[in-house]
Amino acid sequence: MSSNSGIQIPSRLPLLLTHEGVLLPGSTMRISVETARNMHLVKNRLLKGTSLKSTIIGVIPNTRDPEHDTEDLPTLHSIGTAGLAVQVVGSNWPKPHYTLLITGLCRFRVAQLLKEGPFPVAEVEQLDKLEQYTSPEEMSEAAGPEGELGELSKRFYQAAVQLVGMLDMSVPVVAKLRRLLDSLPRETLPDVLASMIHTSNKEKLQVLDAVSLEERFKKTLPLLTRQIEGLKLLQKTRKLRPDDNKRVLAVRKGGVLPGHQFSLDEEGEDEDGDDTAVLERKVKGANMPQPALRVCLKELKRLKKMPQSMPEYALTRNYLDLMVELPWSKSTTDCLDIHAARVLLDSDHYAMEKLKRRVLEYLAVRQLKSTLKGPILCFVGPPGVGKTSVGRSIARTLGREFHRIALGGVCDQSDIRGHRRTYVGSMPGRIINGLKTVGVNNPVFLLDEVDKLGKSLQGDPASALLEVLDPEQNHSFTDHYLNVAFDLSQVLFIATANSTATIPPALLDRMEVLQVQGYTQEEKVEIAHRHLIPHQLEQHGLTPQQLQIPQDTTQDIISKYTREAGVRSLERKIGAICRAVAVKVAEGHTVTKSEAAPAESTPQGAEHGEGKRGRRGEEPDGVSADMAAPPDMPIVIDHIALKDILGPHVFEMEVSERLTLPGVAVGLAWTPLGGEIMFVEASRMEGEGQLTLTGQLGDVMKESAHLAMSWLRSNAKTYQLTNMVGGSDPLEGTDIHLHFPAGAVTKDGPSAGVTMVTVLASLFSGRLVRSDVAMTGEITLRGLVLPVGGIKDKVLAAHRAGVKRVIIPKRNEKDLEEIPANVRVELDFVTASNLDEVLNAAFDGGFPGMSNPLTLPHIVSKL
Repeated sequence: MSSNSGIQIPSRLPLLLTHEGVLLPGSTMRISVETARNMHLVKNRLLKGTSLKSTIIGVIPNTRDPEHDTEDLPTLHSIGTAGLAVQVVGSNWPKPHYTLLITGLCRFRVAQLLKEGPFPVAEVEQLDKLEQYTSPEEMSEAAGPEGELGELSKRFYQAAVQLVGMLDMSVPVVAKLRRLLDSLPRETLPDVLASMIHTSNKEKLQVLDAVSLEERFKKTLPLLTRQIEGLKLLQKTRKLRPDDNKRVLAVRKGGVLPGHQFSLDEEGEDEDGDDTAVLERKVKGANMPQPALRVCLKELKRLKKMPQSMPEYALTRNYLDLMVELPWSKSTTDCLDIHAARVLLDSDHYAMEKLKRRVLEYLAVRQLKSTLKGPILCFVGPPGVGKTSVGRSIARTLGREFHRIALGGVCDQSDIRGHRRTYVGSMPGRIINGLKTVGVNNPVFLLDEVDKLGKSLQGDPASALLEVLDPEQNHSFTDHYLNVAFDLSQVLFIATANSTATIPPALLDRMEVLQVQGYTQEEKVEIAHRHLIPHQLEQHGLTPQQLQIPQDTTQDIISKYTREAGVRSLERKIGAICRAVAVKVAEGHTVTKSEAAPAESTPQGAEHGEGKRGRRGEEPDGVSADMAAPPDMPIVIDHIALKDILGPHVFEMEVSERLTLPGVAVGLAWTPLGGEIMFVEASRMEGEGQLTLTGQLGDVMKESAHLAMSWLRSNAKTYQLTNMVGGSDPLEGTDIHLHFPAGAVTKDGPSAGVTMVTVLASLFSGRLVRSDVAMTGEITLRGLVLPVGGIKDKVLAAHRAGVKRVIIPKRNEKDLEEIPANVRVELDFVTASNLDEVLNAAFDGGFPGMSNPLTLPHIVSKL
């Protein structure tokens, strides 16, 4: 007799034990191979076999729990399915395993187990050897006068046709199944349909054990009927008409034919059915402008007609969800109490008067005109001065939401404008994402490090910001993903930058620039004791009763360990002190009274007279011995303890030490990190009149050096300058070497001209420049002093270095108003309009041989 499959299986079969399901004849199933026995079967039989019979294996359902599986061969189920291994796929991740695609051929009964390892092999008896009946009449004749088998076959066929008719015939697999119903032999239909509809493994095992065809029909027909009733119930709940084109299609995992799961799946389908209605209500309730509403309704109409299996369905759904979540009309109410805002800003930040005044002006105008557009501010200043924290305080003052967008290193314009929805993985830009995050349309957006935007093949993000930061255009900002205009005019944009040099002019023109200068030493002391020290004490679990840092110690930290415009290094140094004290406090919790007695018996300050320090000598870890006192005693940090913790001084007052020979002067430079002092040195030797410049100078500074040399040569007789051989030309028989120390740092800028003239004049005259003078300014060939920028940063740098007199261009006198009063009291400012005045102020007693020795530079002292 031939089997239903038309293939005679071998009498001995290797057995594959599976926990994943039940393979029925006529169906196809993927089986994961992970156990040792099954792995051996695949390697030794399927991968090495070449004939058709070598790819036929026996699939036995293993009813034992795989978690409690052992190395012993479990009791085998008596009935199995002979299957043809159609495909073998292997993988090594996360561990070696194979996946088999097996098509069921026929049933078999295990007659005898021949061997157990390395994989089980059994002698089998092939079942399903009934004749192939093709019509109910033939079945009726074979079943006897009752004709029960033929009646069952007829009822089963009618139920199968009804089930397929309830599915969507436009799906190819459903249409193929409809054709198979007429072409397949009737005795194969129970196995094929039982493998496709939703059934449990226990029910499929009962179908597998039904060797008799009549029993098989009886086991499968109730399952088919249950599936039909479930689909009817689903159609009823979704209120579908019998002639409706909408059909239900639920594809079972691992099956060939789509079936349907009830229980949880039906509820999910019902929710999906109402989901578009819910989404439509959200769209109409989002209170969006008419253009955006029209676009959303159009997309929603397309979504209703789109099958959920289409990839575009998810894209459209995500787009509509974003449109609904955007705050088209949601906003927060501004807190316009100017007095409360002033108190809050003063408590959060010390100094920064210009920034605070600008915020209060905005609040005042908002009180008078509620429709004021949000300003576009740009805080420009060195790092560590509090630009970002001021933006956060402004949001807290106004009672608005705050969102920070880091722009450093961004080189793709899509980060700002978003991607078009035609691209895979498209998403909106950072501006729209930020609005979605905060949930209101009038937040405070902080665009951090706007001067560090990059440029690449993906476009220029700085150009993409032009529309965002233009007060006349951002009311209709269009993101590529949304493709509809969004109003950004109520957003308060605050950009931060270290320098305006790298910001494109078109972008800089759209922002109101507010310079944030560095802090003076007195301001740093106030900031340290108001904010930094309490914050660091809290971060390190300390209290003011355990650690005290006097103001004199704070000044030593500022002047001798940190020389910066901001306060970041100062905060790090305070943190280092807190860590050292935390070690002593933690050790003190385990110190007994007898161990602490020697420290208490030593007279406090007996050795150094330092008050509460009680120093007894150096500890092995470099921290002063007084810190070993009991933890309830306040540890006061003085200059000796400071040196123990932070080490030797990093900065010294070196100005007077460097100006001990002719040919040295102090210049003032501006950097993105704040102002700095800069020593300029010159020397001469016999030669051919060559001018050598070193120190990584840019083109501008090289030109300034040639200008200085030319001016001095043209005025050599006036100032009685001679060369090494006594001639009137300073360069005759002389080579000049002009050097800017710190040669590893690139230097450029139009502010070192007066310094170079002073250095060369000192070299040629043999006179020393005053040791307490620093200067800045550019020169012309006629000896005029031109104005420069960064005056406040440069003056603060000179003040930090201990300089007493500062020479600046006459036209920069107006910039002295920005200098704090306490700094102006301690410095003498010389405003010079020509080089005669510069030289007269740089040398004690004036410079000899001046054209008008009675003319003195204008000294602005103690403004």
